[in-house]
Amino acid sequence: MRTPSPEQIQARRWATLGVLCLSLLVIVVDSSIVNVALPTLVRELHASTASLQWVTDAYTLAMAGLLLSLGSLGDRIGRHRTLAGGLVVFGIGSALAGLSGSAGELIASRVVMGIGAAAIMPATLSILTNVFTGSERAKAIAIWSAFSGLGVAIGPTLGGWLLEHFSWGSIFTVNLPIVAAALIAGYLVVPPSKNPRPQALDPVGLFSSVVGVVAVVYAIIEAPSQGWTSARTLGVALAGLAVLAGWVVFELRSSHPMVDLRVFRNARFSAASFSVTMIFLALFGWLFLFTQQMQFVLGYDTLQAGLRALPFAIAIGAVSQPAAKLAARIGTKAVVTAGLTLMAVGFGLMAASTVHTGYSFLLPASVVIAAGMGLAMAPATESIMGALPPAQAGVGSAVNDTTRSLGGALGVAVMGSVAASVFTSHIRPALTQLPADLATQAKSSVGAAVTVGQHAPSGVGTHLVAAAREAFVAGSNEAMIVAMVAAALGALVAARFLPARPAGEAAVTEAAVTVEVAEVGNLEWAGAEVA
Repeated sequence: MRTPSPEQIQARRWATLGVLCLSLLVIVVDSSIVNVALPTLVRELHASTASLQWVTDAYTLAMAGLLLSLGSLGDRIGRHRTLAGGLVVFGIGSALAGLSGSAGELIASRVVMGIGAAAIMPATLSILTNVFTGSERAKAIAIWSAFSGLGVAIGPTLGGWLLEHFSWGSIFTVNLPIVAAALIAGYLVVPPSKNPRPQALDPVGLFSSVVGVVAVVYAIIEAPSQGWTSARTLGVALAGLAVLAGWVVFELRSSHPMVDLRVFRNARFSAASFSVTMIFLALFGWLFLFTQQMQFVLGYDTLQAGLRALPFAIAIGAVSQPAAKLAARIGTKAVVTAGLTLMAVGFGLMAASTVHTGYSFLLPASVVIAAGMGLAMAPATESIMGALPPAQAGVGSAVNDTTRSLGGALGVAVMGSVAASVFTSHIRPALTQLPADLATQAKSSVGAAVTVGQHAPSGVGTHLVAAAREAFVAGSNEAMIVAMVAAALGALVAARFLPARPAGEAAVTEAAVTVEVAEVGNLEWAGAEVA
């Protein structure tokens, strides 16, 4: 395949965006599709709460740990190549996940999928920013952001339908034909691009960032069982934080850092990055608990629970495009702040639910959350990407995606741990009439408690199921307060530090942006090897 001319790239730009959004959709769907299958994994693989969290976090942690290095690698060897390579690795991981016979095998397969996703996600946004210019770029980023939000939301619906008609492994093997389609279409329409002046790789930065993030989140996940103030929890957490602190020092002194951390001095970049982290921390933690509440507390099956997540997806799609236009009109600060504030209100409503609260109460709360996310996400993403020159699109995209993935991983870890701690505390009185082995099993998760209760003698079983539902809702409500605080904190930071519009050196006119992109783009297309 010959390197396309700038005219061909321009003519194919919307087809290219379609491939990028398809590639993004499959990896984002996989970050949430597993949530609706968590109760099934409890039954089929006998997974504990900690294992369920690792099934979710193994994917997002692997992705978060490698995003920066693979985004930087894409700038060096070609973003189209890392996109294609990531799709292949993601497909292999999906096949292995669908064939897993234990929670451990599934967690390992999710790591492989996360590695592939770490190559795919930054490549999609960095290619986008090099294909589109000017006002079309903001529109394209809004579409990209909408697909990101849609993927998170439609995952439970798709997963519910698949679980209703096929085995649990289908939620992973369904990725294979989508990956194949994206590979073929990408070969045909995605143009080659890379940084014409690449720097050397940063293996020390890669290793230390992965070790630090994994250690901190591992400590948070294991805290409910090990104790929040235990020597093991504190030791692992402090070690992880120390490694991350060393990583920051090393990156600041390195002549070829994985990411130039001085970019965080730019308020437009840093405030938007923090806002995105808070969005996904609250969102992923909420989804982790919400799907279990729909099934174990409200009694919906997997398909019914998934269908009831559709209004969330529709709301995100409906709001994302107008949000980009609104941000151009009144400024990024106001739109991002309003979006995060709406999310905080939605989580506050969720925190008021009880075991007797029906879907009619949870529906408007979820739509408020979705509307807030749709408002905030596209303008915040555009701020991050607009703060860096197109030649560094891979690194900029990787930083943006890292904030998303790290926020999601921490959300599941923190909110899942808070909910698990409260659940264990509240259900303990209901376990006194159970044998020790069944009591241990029942307190591991709401799914396990309901399963034990359904097989226990009628009086004891009914009391246990009711107590498990009460305990789960109590824990979920405490976690919703965490989500509300995170969203509110993101809103405060955006209101205080996020510029309404680019200012000073970042305030570039439309004509200047077009010239800069054209010049860098010409260098990149000229410097790209034949695809």
